[in-house]
Amino acid sequence: MSKAIKVIITGTTGMVGEGVMHQCLLNPDVAEILIINRKPAGYVHPKLKEIVHQDFFDLLPVEDELVGYDACYFCLGISSVGVSKEDYYKTTYMLTMSVAQTLYGLTPDITFCYVSGAGTDSNEKGDGWAAVKGKTENELIGLFKNAYAFRPGFIKPIKGLTKTHSFYKFINWLFPLGRSVYPAGFCTLQELAAAMLKVTISGYDKKVLEGKDIIALAKTS
Repeated sequence: MSKAIKVIITGTTGMVGEGVMHQCLLNPDVAEILIINRKPAGYVHPKLKEIVHQDFFDLLPVEDELVGYDACYFCLGISSVGVSKEDYYKTTYMLTMSVAQTLYGLTPDITFCYVSGAGTDSNEKGDGWAAVKGKTENELIGLFKNAYAFRPGFIKPIKGLTKTHSFYKFINWLFPLGRSVYPAGFCTLQELAAAMLKVTISGYDKKVLEGKDIIALAKTS
């Protein structure tokens, strides 16, 4: 892909989505960014456009604005902690697939990058979070020709961004130690974003990217 790309990003009111957006804004290979949120993200930039839309299960009112993009970086998600299995399934699987199917209907060859998580179960055993994530990954990869599931473990946030979880200021000291002992389980948010851009521009031979793949791809970007 020689031309600068146009990307859609969801979840930019959260830490991961904000970080991916931040890196895309800095990257000259990205020409346009469309973010979709239920509430304004609070960012203004010449190559940034935002759609505020409440119902992600019904994107028909904004479909015309979703056409013509090269990639979707799907960073929207919730923790399973303190959430019922029904609500977790609805948000993690049903909502993701609703957005994916809409984008597939508009642009079948779009690259779809899904932020999953370390420990996801591709065999979909049981009804816990790992199986729900696995089901979501499998169906996305079955739907799109160019779908990639990213499975980061501990993600080091980008300093200065506003959506970083407050508890990171207490646990960031773990990152250098964890990276040295188990590098595959520790990546930076910059590396995650770089890996997404790399698969969009150049493709990749794996559809499921573990931590070591994310780090290796980031080094080549």
